[in-house]
Amino acid sequence: MSALKLTHVSKRFGGLKAVSDVSFEVPEKTIFGLIGPNGAGKTTVFNLVTGVYDFEGEISFGDTRIAGKKPSQIAHMGIARTFQNIRLFQSMTVIENVLIACENTRKAHLASALMRSALFYRDEAEIRKEAMRLLAVFKLDVMADEISTSLSYGNQRRLEIARAMMLKPKLLLLDEPAAGMNYGEAEGLKEQIRWLREEFAITVILVEHNMQVVMGVCEDIHVLDHGETIAHGAPEVIKKHPKVLAAYLGEEVDEDAPESAALPA
Repeated sequence: MSALKLTHVSKRFGGLKAVSDVSFEVPEKTIFGLIGPNGAGKTTVFNLVTGVYDFEGEISFGDTRIAGKKPSQIAHMGIARTFQNIRLFQSMTVIENVLIACENTRKAHLASALMRSALFYRDEAEIRKEAMRLLAVFKLDVMADEISTSLSYGNQRRLEIARAMMLKPKLLLLDEPAAGMNYGEAEGLKEQIRWLREEFAITVILVEHNMQVVMGVCEDIHVLDHGETIAHGAPEVIKKHPKVLAAYLGEEVDEDAPESAALPA
């Protein structure tokens, strides 16, 4: 069964068609790559899936159509995301940034909070325990009480993922999570993404320019260029695909020519 399905999806901004007739399916519990050069339309697709923009065509999350739903409704359905440009609450601590994403999973509501009931304190303890568990996955638990903006760029990226996971999503959209990371950090990120998929039985869609991460962790890849689909397949096929090479290397590639180049693994 598909976790997410796009059918003939298009989005126009004035005279610019940012996404044009894009269709693909993301199987449940897979790690799926959505790649392409700058300006290919990848983040726009994420914005369509999460309700930021309206669109032509159809997007389905499981059996539910997304069209017309607000971002908050889509988040409650089980879709969480990170952002290309880091969006943390700058005046809050690391753990506060994670705790703020737990509102849709709270058991104790306003009356319990006002009365400081036993349910409220039990709920607070459980939520904090889960937040610390997620921070530990990304080795951020020792920084829990630090202001979020004091973290390195790579750690801020990890914090965004931990916050998204606090929503208990079924589908996690990661927008360039390896940006600003060195080789070792990117290798660690690959292991963390695999762990999240296995531990929480979720589907992950990854937008990423770091081919070390994409080719090392994704099981299926969809490639966009100028808003249009140019390729879809397994990593070993995509990294040698003539149209993908042409898009990334900026040169024409003869589809009938022998394979002589490949994107880095």
